[in-house]
This record gives sequence, C-alpha cells and structure tokens, in this order.
Amino acid sequence: MKRTPPLAEPPATPTAPHEVVVHGVTIRDDYAWLKADNWREVLADPSTLPSHIRAHLDAENAYADSMLATTAALRKTLVAEMRGRIREDDSSVPARDGPFYYYTRYREGGQHPLICRAPAPVGAPAPAPGGRDDDTDIILDGDALAAGKAFFDLAETVQSPDHSRLAWCADDTGAEFNVIRVRDIASGRDLDDRIEQASDDIVWAADGTAFYYVRLDENHRPCEVRLHRLGMPAADDALIFRSNDPAWFVNLSQTQSQRFAVISVSDHETSEAHLLDLHEEAPRPCLVAAREEGLRYDVEHHGDSLYILTNADGAEDFKIVTAPVAAPARANWSDAVPHRPGIFILAQLVLRRHLVRLERENALPRIVIRTLATGEEHAISIPEEAYRLSLGEVLEFDTDQLRFVYSSMTTPNETYDYDMASQERVLRKRQIIPSGHDPAAYVTRRLLAPAPDGELIPVSILHRRGLALDGSAPCLLYGYGAYGHALSAGFSANTLSLVDRGFVYAIAHVRGGSEKGWHWYLDGKRDKKPNTFSDFIAVARHLVGTGYTAAGRIAAHGGSAGGMLMGAVANDAPELFAAILAEVPFVDVLNTMLDGDLPLTPPEWPEWGNPITDEAAFARIHAYSPYDQVKAQRYPAILALGGLSDPRVTYWEPAKWIARIRATATGGGPFLLRTNMDAGHGGAAGRFDRLDEVALVYAFALGVVQGTLPSSVS
Repeated sequence: MKRTPPLAEPPATPTAPHEVVVHGVTIRDDYAWLKADNWREVLADPSTLPSHIRAHLDAENAYADSMLATTAALRKTLVAEMRGRIREDDSSVPARDGPFYYYTRYREGGQHPLICRAPAPVGAPAPAPGGRDDDTDIILDGDALAAGKAFFDLAETVQSPDHSRLAWCADDTGAEFNVIRVRDIASGRDLDDRIEQASDDIVWAADGTAFYYVRLDENHRPCEVRLHRLGMPAADDALIFRSNDPAWFVNLSQTQSQRFAVISVSDHETSEAHLLDLHEEAPRPCLVAAREEGLRYDVEHHGDSLYILTNADGAEDFKIVTAPVAAPARANWSDAVPHRPGIFILAQLVLRRHLVRLERENALPRIVIRTLATGEEHAISIPEEAYRLSLGEVLEFDTDQLRFVYSSMTTPNETYDYDMASQERVLRKRQIIPSGHDPAAYVTRRLLAPAPDGELIPVSILHRRGLALDGSAPCLLYGYGAYGHALSAGFSANTLSLVDRGFVYAIAHVRGGSEKGWHWYLDGKRDKKPNTFSDFIAVARHLVGTGYTAAGRIAAHGGSAGGMLMGAVANDAPELFAAILAEVPFVDVLNTMLDGDLPLTPPEWPEWGNPITDEAAFARIHAYSPYDQVKAQRYPAILALGGLSDPRVTYWEPAKWIARIRATATGGGPFLLRTNMDAGHGGAAGRFDRLDEVALVYAFALGVVQGTLPSSVS
C-alpha cells in the first residue's frame, strides 16, 4: 500500500558542537545540549527543566501526535479491548499474617490499589478473593492518595508487628524519590512522621516503635540505612549503615522468620550482607561474609542457622548452603543443596518446617519443596512447552501453606494454595477476563533458533489457532537480554489485541538473560554483549525461515536495557524489521558509562565495563552503542518513548537518538519521540492510564505493518 504524505515536518533539532577525547578517540556529540545541566533538580522537580529543552520535547510530542493522528480511532479501540480484559473490582488472594488477612483490591473505575485487611479467626477458612460492597476493609486508599496528582505510585506498604500501624511510601513524580508515611490503622490518619528521599525498602523493629529504611543520596543512589523512631524528627534518625562507594547500592529486606533485617550491598557481580537483630533496641550490623569479587549471596534465617543462596566455590548456577548465625563467615558454610550445572536456583523461601526453592532447567521453572526434618523432597512442575511459575505471597513463617502462581501464554493466571505436608493444592483464584477468553483458540509453542555460534536460543510463540504459517503474518518480537533477567512465557492479556489481529507474538530468550542458566547471562555481558544482539537477529531470521513471518514484517519491541537491544538491531539488520518499538531505551551507552555522576553509572560498570579506566571496554562499548553507531542507511519506522523524571534511563537518551537517526538516515521512518512529561521509567502509574501507552505502541506497530502510517523520510 502506498504511504500517504507526512502530516507534519519533524521538529528541527539544533546542533551544538561538543567533543571529548577518551583514550585518544574523539567522541562528538552534537545533541549533548539536551541533557539539562540541572538534571538532579529536574528529577526531584520536573518543572525546573530549562525552557529551551522543554520546548524541544513539547515539539517532539506534538509531531508524534500529528503523525499518529490517523491511529486515534484504533488506539481508542485498543484501550477499550484491553480494559475489557481487566476485572475492574479485582482483588488479590488474601494472605494471612497473624490475626489478619491482608490483600489488595480495586474499586470499579479505580486506577490505584486499595490496601485492605480482614480478621483471621483461628480455624476459620480463608476468605475468597473478590470485590466488596463497602469500604470497611480499606486501610489505605490509593485512589484518594492519588487525587489531583499527575503521577502517583504507591510503592510499598508494610504493617507493623502488632498490626496497629501501616508504613507506606509513594512516589508522586516518577523519579522514584519516595516519601514514607505511617498510617494509624484504627483512626485512619497518618502520623506526623515523614521521611523524604527514600527507597521503597522498609523493615519494622520487632516492638513496632521504629522502622529501618534506605535513604537516597543527591545522585539518587541508595547508600544509607537509617532507623526512624516514631514521633521523632527525621533529621534525628540514627545512621545504621552507609556505603561510601557509588558503585555499590544498598538494599534492605526482612528474613521470613522476622528475626533479622538484611542489609544487602551489591553491584551486578558481587554482594555482601549484614544482619540487624530486630529484637535489639540498638543493633549493630553483623557481617555475614566478607566481600569477595564475583561472590554473590542472599541470606535467609532458620533457628540457629542461616540459609544462603550463593555462587560460591564455582557454583555458577547457584547452590544453597547453611551457616551458624553466631559464626556465618565463608569458612563455616556447608552445602545444603549442592550445585548442579544447568539447574539454576532462582530463589529460596525458608519456613519453619520446609525449604522451598524455585529453580529453572532448560528454560522451564519448577518449585522444589524439602521437608527439613527428613530431607525428603518433591517438586511442582507443569507439563507444557512454555509457561510461567512463580512463588506467591507468604507472610508467615510457621506455616505449611505455600502459594504459587501459574500461567502460560494461552492460560490466564491461576493462584494456588499448596499444603506442603499433604501435597494437596487448592485453586484460590483464576484470572477473569470479563470480555471472554478461550485458551483453545490460541497456540503456544517453544522453538529453538540457532545462533551464529551454534547456541540454540529459546523462543516462546503465541498465535491464533488456524493462522497460516506461510510468512504472511506480521510478528511482534520482544527481547531484553541483560542483568540475568529471564523473560517468562506467562499470560499477557494486552498482547491478545495484536494476536487477534493476525500477529504472531514471540519472545526471544537471548543471552544476557538467565533462561538457560547463569552461563546464559555471562555469555551476554561485557565483552560478550554482542551475543545478545546477534541472538535476537538470529531469532528473527529463524521466524522468517520457518514461515512464522517475513523480513520487513517484524516489529521489534524492548525497553530499558532491551531498548539498547532495539537500537543495536536497528543498526545491524534494519532490513529485517518493519518497526522498532523502544520504551525508555538505554541507547546512549557510551556517554552514560563515561559519566560517573549519573545515578546508575558506577553500579553498571560490572555489567558493561568501565570505559573511563579500561580502554578495551571503551572500544567495545563504542563499537555497539546504538547512538554512536547510527549509520547512513535506511532505518525501520521507530517509536521511542521516554520519561522526563526517569532516573534509570534519562530522558535525553531517546531524544538524542531520534535526533541523530533523523539527521543520518537515508530513508525509512517515521522516527518518533514521545516523552511522558509527568512520569519516569515505568510510564504512567494508573492501571488504566498505562493502557494508553500500550495502545500507542501497538497502534504504531499495526500502522507500520499495514502501511497506513505516513513516512517522514522518502
């Protein structure tokens, strides 16, 4: 189909010569001016963005809106479809914590969660999830808290040990600077206590009169653990722990036993942990094991022992060891679950009578339960080609009830309670699709695509039953491939809007993730990072070769580090793709890794390499950094989405990338930038507002493959 003329001219992006010399190489960046000098201030208060930069982003948004005007009706239809698959009065399965069941629910039309609880009488059956006709169960109303705010994200809630108070934190800019408040549950009012510039990590002291939290520094790095006593000024909060190394981020959690808080300090390769006894009035952090380069470990507690999930002693796919609480150093570690190559242990849950682990083999997960008294084990697995299996919320320690959630690309989420003693499972909730869903109308498959070096890349596939696999179908191919994050083959109601329109939906489980074990991650990081890109291209070619789609019919989709993947494959194999859908894309890799002041740069050096000190890392990153490798060639249509207050992938990365592509490309397009001026890395926070962004991406993909979207470059 012949494309119509452009509806608008793209905004002219001024250039301002800017050069730096690193390791003898001159890096020219004519769009560096898009990075605001006061970027720290902008994160905290987006209204401080310099007017000339705001004017440019506004012009880009206006241009994108103009170019996408022909998709307005389609977007409205898509939003209605996706909203029709959401149960508006949805509720989570209540989880017992002592005398109460805690759960979240939504009201009809509500955007934000309601935090609720109900009494848990001894011996009474657990309440079923479902909507209520009154609000007597609500202890925190997300809709009320969000009223009048352009952005609101209820980041965390934690009930006090005596269940009289609820610590909660929220972000109202998208920059992930949380404010912690404390709700008195009986009165429904917040106390005067207010903690600013915090992460979402909160752990109560055992007596409920104080809590620990993590404070962010001026560069948005979590660096301190502080203790806040109720009723005292935040300025008087005691400093419990501080990391002075900007490459190490501090996190805080609580053991399942509720005995300890765990201070975790880590980058992407190495970690260490310190314990705080929550029953002590003034505890001192106790180091578990001294920091060793490349040693990773996570800690749980049981009686006089610690259970430690670790890669120690060459356990590439991790093992579980035990150590005495009184002497937890490495010399005292003893294997409880030995390392088994190819069986990757993702997580552990330690309960009074059971050790539960979630592990993955050949890209498929299973749950393994060990009875601690006898050492006997049994597993929960699903006999399907591709599925998602995850541990659900368990709030108590002394329980035989495990919760897990199952779904596949055709089957909506199912939440089960599982009695680990009797091995009986009870379905507690099946995700309802109000507009209707027939799993038999769809097909899910697991393929293996050959990579150039002979590795086999798992690919999860979803399409309508009866779809002709003759190369005529368009395809949305999703990828990520970083930090060892594995993409699950779970249910996504939104993707049905594409699949029902004849798309093949595919997930490329490329290296850089951990779908095939930890080696799968190691083979896609630092000097092996190009494997991530060549894997994705190999998957695209395999889908073409097997008739699932055709070259030029694929919309590639990824976000954040997956946005780097999108930029790289657009540079390396543009002929394969009709569209590139890049959400908050990390595309200016070299300049970002050269700027040690940015929030995430120092902790990211282990993932990508440090181009400041390492000439080889500089050359490697420069060779694939999407922004630096934009070429004079025809590019697919590109839609880049950014967030003004994003502390992870700053707004100027997609802005600079689109500007350089427009100035360099010899054909293709359109090349559109859409910046959410009221949000950060996660986009819109409201559950319905987020659908507008999904619809924008899907409408762009549909418009490109159908040939109805105007082109900005001849």
